[in-house]
Amino acid sequence: MKKNNITIHDIARMLGISSSTVSRALSGNPRISLKTREAVANLAHEKGYHPNVMASSLRRGKTKTVGLIIPRINRHFFSNVIGGIEEVLNLSGYNLMICQSDESHEKEIENLKTLMNLRVDGIFISMATGSTNSEHLKNCLSRGVRLMMFDRVDEELPVDRIVLDDFEGAYQTVKHLVEQGYRKIAHFSGPEHINVYRNRKRGYLEALKDSGLEVTSGLILQDVLDREKGYEACLSLLAGKDVPDAIFSSSDFSALGALLAAKKKGVSTPGDLGIAGFANEPFTELFDPPITSVDQNSIEMGKTLAQLFLDKESEERVGSEPYTIVLKPRLLIRKSSLRKT
Repeated sequence: MKKNNITIHDIARMLGISSSTVSRALSGNPRISLKTREAVANLAHEKGYHPNVMASSLRRGKTKTVGLIIPRINRHFFSNVIGGIEEVLNLSGYNLMICQSDESHEKEIENLKTLMNLRVDGIFISMATGSTNSEHLKNCLSRGVRLMMFDRVDEELPVDRIVLDDFEGAYQTVKHLVEQGYRKIAHFSGPEHINVYRNRKRGYLEALKDSGLEVTSGLILQDVLDREKGYEACLSLLAGKDVPDAIFSSSDFSALGALLAAKKKGVSTPGDLGIAGFANEPFTELFDPPITSVDQNSIEMGKTLAQLFLDKESEERVGSEPYTIVLKPRLLIRKSSLRKT
C-alpha cells in the first residue's frame, strides 16, 4: 500500500472499526472514546493519512474555491487584480483557481467547463477579445453557477460587474492633449465588441467634439493594441498625408510601439508628436520619455470584486439584483505628452 494513498477505510480495517467511526474520531467527535480517537490519530499520523479536502467540501456543498478567468496573466493590470482578489478571499479561507484564455473564445469556453466541473463556488471572468458572443456565459448561468464579471464585461448579462469608467479615462486624456496644444489627435482602438475599447473610443470622440476639433476617420485605427501593431500604425501615419501631432492609444503596448517608431523616424516626443496610453504598465514610467497613461485602479478592482462576492455569500443575497460598481480612473501625466511645463 502506498503511504500517501491511505484512506479512512484502510485505517478502519487496520483497527477493526467502522469507517464512520474513523471519520468521527478524526473530526474530534466527543461521542467517540478518547482511547479510540487517540488510536485513530496515531495510526493516521504513522501512515501519512491526509483528508481529501475537496471531497469533504463537495459533501458540504461548498468548495471554498473561486475560479478566475483572465485574458493574459502577464499583464500588469490582471496581475494586480489577482493580488487584490487574493488579499480579500484568503482572509475568509477561500482559495483562487486561475485560468488564462489567451484572448481565445474556445479556450475561454474550456476554462469555464473546467471550473464548473470542479464545482467552484463562483467564477470571476474578464472576457477575451476573441469572444464575440456570450452564449457560453449564458449557459453557465442557466446551470446555476455564480458568475461575476470585471473590466471586460457583457453589459446585458444579469450578473454582478466591477468596471472602470473607461470613457472618463479616455476623455480626460484627450482633453489633456488638447490643453497641451495638440490639434490632430489619432486614436489606436481595440475591438469594439469589447466594452472597454468601445468606451475609450467614445471618450476620445466626445473630448474632440467638446474641444471643437474635427474627427478625422483616417486617424482612427482599429485593433491596434500590441507593440508591433503600434509601431507599424505610427509609421503609416507619419508617412501619410494627414500626419497627426498626437496619438491616444487604448493600450500602453501600442503606445510604446508608436514611441519607438517616432524615435526611428527622428520625430521628437512630445515636441512633434504627443503620445498617451492606457493601463499604466510598469514600463511607462521607465521609458524615455516616460509615457502618459491612465491607471485602472486594478488592485481596488480585485478587492471590490472579492468583497462583493463574500458579502452576498454571507448575507445570502446570491440571487439578489445584480450590482454594477464603477471605479474612477486616474490620469498620470508624464513627459511624452507635456508640451507645456
